[in-house]
Amino acid sequence: MSLGDHLRELRGRVFKALIFIALGMVVGALVFDPVWAFLERPYCALPAEVRGGTSEDCGLIFTGIFDAFFLRFKVAVIIGLLVSCPFWLYQLWAFIVPALQRRESRYTYIFVGAAVPLFIGGAALAYFVTQKGMEIMFGFSPDNAMPMITIDNYLGYIIMMLLVFGTAFVLPLVVVLLNFLGILSHQVIAKWRRLIIFLAFVFAAVATPGGEPFTMLALAVPVVVLFEIAELIAFLNDRRKRNADPLAELDDDEISPLEEDDEAAQTSSKR
Repeated sequence: MSLGDHLRELRGRVFKALIFIALGMVVGALVFDPVWAFLERPYCALPAEVRGGTSEDCGLIFTGIFDAFFLRFKVAVIIGLLVSCPFWLYQLWAFIVPALQRRESRYTYIFVGAAVPLFIGGAALAYFVTQKGMEIMFGFSPDNAMPMITIDNYLGYIIMMLLVFGTAFVLPLVVVLLNFLGILSHQVIAKWRRLIIFLAFVFAAVATPGGEPFTMLALAVPVVVLFEIAELIAFLNDRRKRNADPLAELDDDEISPLEEDDEAAQTSSKR
């Protein structure tokens, strides 16, 4: 295909993906109330004396005329992306797969199949630790100070938590994928293990919206555990490759034995 054909195909698939996302947004607008109640629950579960409201009233406020409208719009967009993800991901996959080799496409199926539950697991963990994280942050407020959290501020916080935890849980899977593709060996992973663990804690400290120790550890510790599992999988995969191909242990500049030389040696010995 020429460059123009590629661009036309990309335009068509992006257009189809946007249609599916728009239909998903319609679904999101219809189910806004139960979804917002679900997102609001960690804040409402805080003790009344911590959030400054009553047990029945969560106390979230909005200060702009259009804040309520944009809240519904943002939630509809998020739900639309989630509901329509099988369809727009298929459009992306259909555009990329012709350029992949058979082995690469097979590994991509495995990656997507494992990435979805990992992302959901990370987002679920974020949902449960959000309440404790907010309780710790509100604990630093002075006496007689009442928090007045806006709806927009809270939505940004909870969505950021879900995305950060979900994405972080998928990162060790990228290490496994690179190892299976032959790009990253277990030897390299083991060499940089301490630095990777250190960077995991740095990432957790920087990426978590609150920045308090509880949320940071809640993210960093599971990511380190997942990385160790990824390293183990890379080790087993490299060992399997070595057993299947004994010459894989040779360096790039090392001369490998040839079958012809072995046959010639056997012939000369018989003579």
